[in-house]
Amino acid sequence: MIVIFCDNIDDFIFFLEKRIMNEIFYEIKEVKNNVNFSSRVNAEIILHFLAKISETLILYETKQNITKSGDPNSDKEVIQALQKVFHEVDPSLSLIKGKIREIYLSYSS
Repeated sequence: MIVIFCDNIDDFIFFLEKRIMNEIFYEIKEVKNNVNFSSRVNAEIILHFLAKISETLILYETKQNITKSGDPNSDKEVIQALQKVFHEVDPSLSLIKGKIREIYLSYSS
């Protein structure tokens, strides 16, 4: 498997036409700050999808830094906003929570 990291979301969206399925996988990780007295939380959302060229599987990946509220529902709000963006690109696209590398490895072994 080849991994291609896209520095920005626009490149990631551009390559979506090469995908082999309609699922885009995501994971959200909180970024640890030394000092943060606000109720805002820094996090990164990592997005992945699979493509295939000839017999080679390619994993496209991007990472976006976000600031969200400390509210547990803020993850849901971020995902809904992203889902709207991807829906504009292609209504069949859906966001699925999961780590695609682990999913890929479980299928390929």
